[in-house]
Amino acid sequence: MLPVLLVLAALLWQAVVAGQALWLSAAAARAAARAAAVGADPEAAARGTLPRSLQHHLHVDRDHDAVRVDIAIPSVLTSGALATIESRASFPGQSR
Repeated sequence: MLPVLLVLAALLWQAVVAGQALWLSAAAARAAARAAAVGADPEAAARGTLPRSLQHHLHVDRDHDAVRVDIAIPSVLTSGALATIESRASFPGQSR
């Protein structure tokens, strides 16, 4: 019974980590889009919203008026990544 409980606990923890990565990827995309709209560095803004564990495989692309942020979901049991999450956000440019 103990091995089954350990596997279930690992799966539950992996689901929590994946959910956090999904949530934070959207926040990082919004921060990067806001930074791009005012002429700041979108990658630095995205990194500033993420914990260190999610910054390792961060990739930020800037399209015309949108920003795309790719974040790898870290694996709970290994040092690798399970998948990559892509989030997009846009923020209208600020005119003075």
